[in-house]
Amino acid sequence: MDGAFTLTRDESAALTRRITSLSVAVASILTVLKALVWFASDSVSILASLADSGLDLVAALGTFFAVRYAAAPPDAEHRYGHGKAEAFASLVQAGLVFASGALIGQAAIDHLLHPTPIAQSGWALGVMAISTLLTAGLIAAQTQVLRKTRSVAVTGDRAHYVADLASNIMALIAIAAATLFSFNGFDALGGLAVAAVLLWGAISVFRQASNELMDHELPDEARARIIALMTQDPRLTDVHQLRTRASGPTIHIQMHADLDPTLSLEVAHEVVVAAERRVLVAFPAADIIIHPDPRGRAEPHGGAFAEAHAPAAR
Repeated sequence: MDGAFTLTRDESAALTRRITSLSVAVASILTVLKALVWFASDSVSILASLADSGLDLVAALGTFFAVRYAAAPPDAEHRYGHGKAEAFASLVQAGLVFASGALIGQAAIDHLLHPTPIAQSGWALGVMAISTLLTAGLIAAQTQVLRKTRSVAVTGDRAHYVADLASNIMALIAIAAATLFSFNGFDALGGLAVAAVLLWGAISVFRQASNELMDHELPDEARARIIALMTQDPRLTDVHQLRTRASGPTIHIQMHADLDPTLSLEVAHEVVVAAERRVLVAFPAADIIIHPDPRGRAEPHGGAFAEAHAPAAR
């Protein structure tokens, strides 16, 4: 089973808080370094990477606050919690990255048509090498966190830094080629390549955030695991109308469960509670609602969902 479902809400929130703090720190350092070198070199590849890091800083700050708000417990106005704040933050990230890619592409085309020599190429190469190392380290740390959590906001933030890493490598190649071969068009071509990476990354982040906002179901293997855990007790024979969705650090699970109709209300309650606890062991961040049905004696019910999806609702 996906390890991203095995942490409690508090454990997941603690990990995301730490990694977003690290993200803000790295983005701040890179933005300052690249700004200094861009002023000295006037490299469009450095400008492309600077714009990417600047947007990473804005996005990292948004993610920093979003994961903290998303981890806040439910209140009177938000009975399902605040988890979708993470997805909203990711949509903002996607928009910023897309705009950045478009602007960098425009600047690169202009620079290709009207090339200018790169000054201080040694400094430019040095800061890009430092940027590459810091970014790679942060991505490795984010990857470790995402193996344990399923934070869509951290996923979006990581996508930014993957694009940033690609832009750093491309800028290094472009500046080195322009210096070695005295052809400044390599610098502009590097900027175009960065723009393409950013646009593709923006589409990927937007797709994932949209899935969460649209209450996309959990993966099939997670749903199968839920059903298997529920039906371990022979008195609970089947599950239907199973609905799942993710909301930040929380997953919501709702279902109807078929029980032996001869059970008393008290025993039926014990069976359902025991099944709920089994699911919580595997999905400790879950919010679970189980509706018991007497097997073979319950007419179709459950509102619009049951009416529209009864044959395939499991």
